[in-house]
Amino acid sequence: MFIMTIDPSKISSSITPFAMIDEHSAIPSEQEILFTMHTVFRIAEITQTPSNSRLWEVQLTITDDNDPQLSTLTNRIKEEVQGPTGWHRMGQLTLKVGHFDQAEELYNELLNGASDDRDIAHIYHQLACVRQDRGEYREAAEFLEKSLKVYEQILSPNDPELASVYNNIGTTYYGMGEYSKALEYYKKSLKIYETSLPPTHPVLAISYNNIGLVYKNMGEYSKALEYYEKDLEITKKTLPPTHPDLATSYNNIGSVYDGMGEYSKALEYYKKSQKINETSLHPTQPCFYTKD
Repeated sequence: MFIMTIDPSKISSSITPFAMIDEHSAIPSEQEILFTMHTVFRIAEITQTPSNSRLWEVQLTITDDNDPQLSTLTNRIKEEVQGPTGWHRMGQLTLKVGHFDQAEELYNELLNGASDDRDIAHIYHQLACVRQDRGEYREAAEFLEKSLKVYEQILSPNDPELASVYNNIGTTYYGMGEYSKALEYYKKSLKIYETSLPPTHPVLAISYNNIGLVYKNMGEYSKALEYYEKDLEITKKTLPPTHPDLATSYNNIGSVYDGMGEYSKALEYYKKSQKINETSLHPTQPCFYTKD
């Protein structure tokens, strides 16, 4: 059950318009409010009702475009979800929320209608991401090989799209446990990103995190810490302070200190991670501890 709270003093009605429509309702005894499309609510609290263990109350508070945390999060999503058309961006968003079958169906439809080489290479790349997210690394590698073959013929060596393919080849090798190969491609990807993207771009944070993850699994903790700290620096600048991804970054650094035997430092970062998770996740929701 959703319980919505509207405080007119905290929002601009010109930006987030809503209207009381009780007198126009088919059921006059009910209080009805009409919201504009794209109205955004902040989740304030989720509680289980005492009378019914299967019923939960979700407390929502209306917000608007002037909310600084919403603005930060929106800008981050816009940078992460990109593509030449709305359908391509929809595919990326579908992947991001874990609807892999829908993403695959969409990209196969786009592939059937594609004629431009760059578009075809992009779709092959996204189909590889679908397979990768399912853990189907061999199949992902086949699509990445197709994508890379086209991209290398039409793109400059420093194009970010080429870097993205290198990154996902690295992720495929990582998934197969081939850490040296993964590191090789992650670094090829990072070299392009560092020369072609702004220094606080979220893709750079992901790239630093990936390299840190490989070094941690190889037992090279000092190098892992170096890259995890770079990831954290960008994440702190581009996400709200209670975002779960920030908790993940703190947790990753904690795990490195843990592996190094520096338990006081590890505890410090684990507690930072826990504090965010306690405010952004329900106590029964499993925490997402690593970005791999």
